[in-house]
Amino acid sequence: MNEITPYMHDAQHVSLYLGLITVALLGIFLFTWLKEPRRLINGITFTIFFIFFLTELAVLIFSTGNPHFIFIMGMLFILIMVIIALIMIFMWALLLWNAFLVWKRESHTLSNMLTLFLAIFLIALWFINIFMADKAKFLPNWFNTLISGLPFIGIYLGICSYNFLVNVFLYQFVPKRYKANYLIVLGAGLINGDTVSKLLGNRIEAALRFANKQIKKGRPAPKIIFSGGQGPDEKLSEAKAMADYAIAHGWDKNLVILEDKSRNTLQNMQFSKDMIQADYGNKGAYIKFFSNNYHIFRAGLYARMAGITANGIGASTRLYFLPNALIREFVAVLLMNKKRHMIFIGLIILMTLLLVAVTVYTDIMAK
Repeated sequence: MNEITPYMHDAQHVSLYLGLITVALLGIFLFTWLKEPRRLINGITFTIFFIFFLTELAVLIFSTGNPHFIFIMGMLFILIMVIIALIMIFMWALLLWNAFLVWKRESHTLSNMLTLFLAIFLIALWFINIFMADKAKFLPNWFNTLISGLPFIGIYLGICSYNFLVNVFLYQFVPKRYKANYLIVLGAGLINGDTVSKLLGNRIEAALRFANKQIKKGRPAPKIIFSGGQGPDEKLSEAKAMADYAIAHGWDKNLVILEDKSRNTLQNMQFSKDMIQADYGNKGAYIKFFSNNYHIFRAGLYARMAGITANGIGASTRLYFLPNALIREFVAVLLMNKKRHMIFIGLIILMTLLLVAVTVYTDIMAK
């Protein structure tokens, strides 16, 4: 029998305390997330819990006192870190490859070129860093101080993007609860002005699967609201095209409601809410909405803005399309909270300018 060393005994005590804190943090995260999964703060509470969980796991591994097990787990940790580092270093190449796939398989629109733009930006940043590292000693001190604030803005935006991605990931696991009175299917552009695209079809089929599963559980069939207006280049409204698609796939036309006036996601939610209240009254209808998996978190934010107590279910999206779509979603969510971000970035700029002033004053005094 292995003898318990004082080190192992202390590690076990630390593990116990960390375990209690980790469980408490998990409870806090689950409480806030299950109560309202459409909040960006959920990503923060999950990250804090996960950091403590990893710390607790590391302490547990070391407390075993088994050198072979510790070595294997240590190598596994190093391997994961190396993979993450390689992904970060060659992110520009991965983005270029993704941009090529999107260009090859999708329409050549500006919104489908975001991974290309980001890749070009990262490459340009790399060259600028090389140039600045070589020329920094020849530049004025105040200028070097001024540009030193840029990495902090980048770090802040990086943290925001990480938190956004965590929330998008977590939102995929919101409990479904098959008891809906209404399903809202959010519209998207039509092919050739009159044909449901594969992306939009996935949304409709996800709603039909949910509705049919609810019926199989012995609960009443929900009404489906197809929400989407008619664009200037479309021959009919998105709502009508979606409804025709659903009816052709076996859905009862008497359980269809058309919302054909909306122009964006917020209007999808607002106008659908008005229709539900007109049809159901103010008795607290149970609602679900459907979009693609990359879009449902932002759609949930808009549903909250519209006063709808509803969570979304995401339809599958082709893997190569996700990076481009997620960049677009992140920018949109960033702009939804632009005042908050402008304050934080403004504070970084202000601190940088103060440091520039101190640098200038110090240089003057040195002369």
